[in-house]
Amino acid sequence: MSTRTKRNVLGVLVDATDYATATDAVVTAAHERRPLALTALAVHGVMTGVLDPAHNARLNSFDVVTPDGQPVRWALNLLHHAGLGDRVYGPTLTLHVLSRFADEGLPVYLYGSTEETLARLIPALERMFPALKIAGVEPSKFRAVQPGEDAEIADRIRSSGARLVLVGLGCPRQEVFTYAMRPLLDMPLMAVGAAFDYHAGLLRQPPPWMQRAGLEWLWRLGLEPKRLWRRYVILNPAYLSRLAAQKTGLWKARPPAPATERPASFSV
Repeated sequence: MSTRTKRNVLGVLVDATDYATATDAVVTAAHERRPLALTALAVHGVMTGVLDPAHNARLNSFDVVTPDGQPVRWALNLLHHAGLGDRVYGPTLTLHVLSRFADEGLPVYLYGSTEETLARLIPALERMFPALKIAGVEPSKFRAVQPGEDAEIADRIRSSGARLVLVGLGCPRQEVFTYAMRPLLDMPLMAVGAAFDYHAGLLRQPPPWMQRAGLEWLWRLGLEPKRLWRRYVILNPAYLSRLAAQKTGLWKARPPAPATERPASFSV
């Protein structure tokens, strides 16, 4: 990906891209044995950056940030005339990437979530992609990294022979993990959000019409109201008001410079 595809959405730099281009970026980095950080941001992910300048700077250092949610795609089209016909949804992008990795014999490493979820995810992926090579699997510890532990995790990943790490820790933990681990690994890392749960069969996908209409948030709110109501009831109106302010020029939404320093602590 190139800085020419980066566009300012509420101060967060999001790529005006599509599935094929994002997939090519990951596969190319894997073949060239170089680090690459990718995340797919919906409204919640963008607003997490807006409300936390340090995290915003981390997001702006990512090589690829795809418009995971329809409202983020709409913002790219509204603010920058990007002409995007579809979002680049994390769970779907994951399947595009895994299909290419299976075809090209590139092994992958699964990091995050629980042992139970991973136990359901692995056979599901193997059914979809019989040629897929899973080099290693590591559930989340659900705690902060301990001194030296990040290097140990990186050693395990490298020694597995993996050429890609899929990170499923939830937003924003997975983005911080991806940002922090990128300097230690010679391969792409993808923060894939709920992709582990979806492809393991633990979360139901909304109907296609709800996805097209940008109503996936309503579907997920109905499934997990106690956990998600603050995210959607508070952040969705805040996103829309800031988007209007950026569009009308009432708010400049200046993107912070990309971060360069590794965080002192992060979740593993």
